[in-house]
Amino acid sequence: MSVDRVTGKSGIRLSDRQRIAWLRLIRSDNVGPATFRQLINHYGSADGALAMLPELSQRGGATRALRIASVADAERELDAARRFGATFVGIGEPDYPPALRHIEGAPPLIAMKGDLSSATRPSLGIVGSRNASVVGAKFAAMIARRCGEAGYVITSGLARGIDTAAHRASVETGTIAVLAGGLDQPYPPENLGLLDEITSGAGLAISEMPFGWEPRARDFPRRNRLIAGISLGVVVVEAAERSGSLITARMASDFGRIVFAVPGSPLDPRCHGTNGLLKQGAVVTTGPQDVLDTLAPLSQLDLFDPPVIDEPDKPMGTMLPPDDDERHLIVSALGPSPADIDDIIRHTGVAASIVYLVLLELDLAGRLHRHAGGLVSLAPDE
Repeated sequence: MSVDRVTGKSGIRLSDRQRIAWLRLIRSDNVGPATFRQLINHYGSADGALAMLPELSQRGGATRALRIASVADAERELDAARRFGATFVGIGEPDYPPALRHIEGAPPLIAMKGDLSSATRPSLGIVGSRNASVVGAKFAAMIARRCGEAGYVITSGLARGIDTAAHRASVETGTIAVLAGGLDQPYPPENLGLLDEITSGAGLAISEMPFGWEPRARDFPRRNRLIAGISLGVVVVEAAERSGSLITARMASDFGRIVFAVPGSPLDPRCHGTNGLLKQGAVVTTGPQDVLDTLAPLSQLDLFDPPVIDEPDKPMGTMLPPDDDERHLIVSALGPSPADIDDIIRHTGVAASIVYLVLLELDLAGRLHRHAGGLVSLAPDE
């Protein structure tokens, strides 16, 4: 652990070699944030984990060879980031958004472009309808402007409507645009100019996706989890009953963040979701002070605590592979319904370290699904 002499923020600093290895690992097939964390904990380093991927996936019953990102692949992406004016920041490094470190499935590396200091300031998320009303957009801008002036960075998803209004109102005070695709593939195209304003000023663009990745429908919920994770609270302005904004609100609640909702007309479908959030206990928000008063105690919390992923001095990788009986017990205990890992340990009577290793093997073989809350299920056979 080191402390930056300029900012005073604590954290690890990845070496160039570590950064390449981390990027290779997270870009390899079947390696998501949870799997990444377990591999690092088990084998001590990304290099050690990369060396074990083929054996682990084979033991898990993979039917084809696992694609492992090469050094050349990682170097090309790092070069693309540098040419784009971006950098990759690891989860334990001082410039990583501190609140994001603690959510389930926090990305081990994120690409960032702009004013990196924005990432470590207290943040408020503002989301809502893409088809926003004039009144809704004006209200979102008012919240963003006033909370920005009070010291909060405004985080949103660069989408049309409410997101755009929130970003525009906080360009000068600081705003974070979270992208669903690679940093070089922003969406929608009409917000390219806004994104340039953000990254050339007091704001920041971030993404966990590879450079060149064009966003698809399933990438937007992943983006929404980052908005919720970065923020101390999320304000929802105009959201239909089935919308990405409600996904963001649900994730924020799961992460222990405060959810704010702006009441709207029961006759406007764009307000059905926000009115529903109010019935579920969201903070009634009729002005900026509602947000500022509620967030005030949280903004004093010290978020700059130790990193949650580091390369341990004593990895667990010397443990012998599970035997066939243990593996059979664990696989038999799994099914299509999500199960708690602690319940699997109790049910099988197998040591926790063995259970986690078998789940890691299955995950790398593409035979395991991971669900919210740390639950797992067996993937159906292809």
